[in-house]
Amino acid sequence: MQNRLGRFRLVVSVMVFAQWQYLANAAESDPIATDLHETVVAVPMMEKGLFGTSQREIVATTYMPDGAGPFPLIVLSHGNPPNAHDRIKVGRYRKITQIREFVRMGFAVIVPIRRGYGATGGRFAENTGSCRAPDFEAAGAEAAKDLLATVAFADTLPQIGRDRVILVGQSAGGFASLAAASYAPKGVIAVVNFSGGRGGRPATNPGDPCAPERMADAIGHFAATTHIPVFWHYVQNDLYFSPDVVRTWFSAFQAAGGHGQLVIEQPFGRDGHGMFAVDSAIPIWEPGFERFVSSVLLSTAPGTPAP
Repeated sequence: MQNRLGRFRLVVSVMVFAQWQYLANAAESDPIATDLHETVVAVPMMEKGLFGTSQREIVATTYMPDGAGPFPLIVLSHGNPPNAHDRIKVGRYRKITQIREFVRMGFAVIVPIRRGYGATGGRFAENTGSCRAPDFEAAGAEAAKDLLATVAFADTLPQIGRDRVILVGQSAGGFASLAAASYAPKGVIAVVNFSGGRGGRPATNPGDPCAPERMADAIGHFAATTHIPVFWHYVQNDLYFSPDVVRTWFSAFQAAGGHGQLVIEQPFGRDGHGMFAVDSAIPIWEPGFERFVSSVLLSTAPGTPAP
């Protein structure tokens, strides 16, 4: 029995490794932005499975300004497509125009692809369960593991300013960033949440997500141990999360002790939920984003008195 179990584990390990190699090679075949020093990397992390805890790797991409650094870092997190079959289409989440703006501001950027998506593939770790009774806390905690592993990996890179890390995420990536911040990862100084949340039903219930009160509870849970500022950026015509729902979530965040700022932009396009990823929208969100991150970096600069 032990021999059969050992052989089975070996076969599973080989299959997982082969899948990762295939996906990584596919990711590396994408056009590389040499001006951004784009590099595909493997982020190690520990994952619980059927046979205990084992190490696996997630695919990530780094982008750097010119020079040796150290540079402040943005960890950029992707969303979750409404259709599960579209998760593979996340690829490496190469939002090059947006990333180029971050690099222009002086940031290094790392973009991890969480388990179950795009170039990483494998088991989807962020399942929330039914729409009526979703477990957003568990999904957020799983997503946070990938981001925490990414922050730890980035800490080993010589170009990175290890005490100046900002988590930036869109949609499910915004929620993942909120969740990760609650674990107080070393060096993380702020979060930027673009249209963050889970449970959106844009096709059937525009603006009315699954169990928004449960999301409010999950946000309050994570906010209770979050001690860094969070910039919340949403849009009035978001077909996933209406402004009324978002204000309820932000109130839960503040009531639990969270410190942050909520901005709700004027309607954008047919669905403002994806504003961050639209190149033409950069002039809309960038000024507020740049003011926020500049103030955070200034307040955490060496020699700055504590508030």
